[in-house]
Amino acid sequence: MYAVIKTGGKQYRVAAGDKIKVEQIAADEGKEITIDQVLAVGNGDSLTVGTPLVSGATVVAKVVAHGKHDKVRIFKMRRRKHYQKRQGHRQQFTELEIASINA
Repeated sequence: MYAVIKTGGKQYRVAAGDKIKVEQIAADEGKEITIDQVLAVGNGDSLTVGTPLVSGATVVAKVVAHGKHDKVRIFKMRRRKHYQKRQGHRQQFTELEIASINA
């Protein structure tokens, strides 16, 4: 059984036991959270697609850790104008372990 969930403006295909990194969620490590924005649920050959959400479907996940992704380096330059700008960014994430899918 798998589900397509939406969190942090992105969509993820998850199954029970999967570990995924999503945009940071305000929850303590070790806590269980419920994601109710389920776009689709699949079980074998059957697929239930919501309009836009599947009614009554939820995904229970456990917060494993919080962290930061690798640094993305931004370099801007205008040729012949003596303009150079260097910048870096590290996006924060929350790692989730999918416990169960309730459809």
